[in-house]
Amino acid sequence: MGVITALEVQKRNKKRVNVYLDEEFVFSLSLDEAARLHKGQVLSDADVEKLRDQDEVSRAFDSAARFLSYRPRSMHEVRQNLRQKSVPPAAIDAALERLSAHGYLDDRAFAEFWVRERNAFKPLSPKALRFELRKKGVPDSIVDEVLADVDADETAYRAALSQSRRLRGSDRRTFHEKMYAFLQRRGFSYSTARSIIRRLTEELDAEDGYFAQSSADDEPFDDE
Repeated sequence: MGVITALEVQKRNKKRVNVYLDEEFVFSLSLDEAARLHKGQVLSDADVEKLRDQDEVSRAFDSAARFLSYRPRSMHEVRQNLRQKSVPPAAIDAALERLSAHGYLDDRAFAEFWVRERNAFKPLSPKALRFELRKKGVPDSIVDEVLADVDADETAYRAALSQSRRLRGSDRRTFHEKMYAFLQRRGFSYSTARSIIRRLTEELDAEDGYFAQSSADDEPFDDE
């Protein structure tokens, strides 16, 4: 038990306040939390412990909010980030609960964002997307729902169409080989890649001068 004898704003962080009990520094609080205290107030050991716990949660919440300000994150990513900063487990749990209640953390919204961004800037196969989302700790049930409407063929086509701009002037064999390797890296199956490459080749044949002539102009994908 002790009596608050001073509440001093920190010189290096104007949003933190040092709390002195019986003329001795005991702990610090956020400016908002410290505003509820006053000189002469008596604090029991339990009061001090409660204030410290609340402050841990507030700092964890603020740290996570800054982490989330750069882009949406999964709950797993935020938890790992706070763990790396040695935040106590109880404070992490409380902060995540508060973030979820405020709408800042939502694994389904995050998964939808991730798939939408990938489809817009780096189309991947559903298999590759599943791998990425699982790695970020998104539950399988959410991953299944979010990927249910992803069309592998159309996604592969958009990826291939974008890549085709870099392959203009190649002969057909080179085009097919490089395009297959590209689609394979993006996680698409052989059958999907073959189908999309045939489709795109037929479209590009209509463009004058897209393909260079070569004695190795045979198509590498057979129908067997």
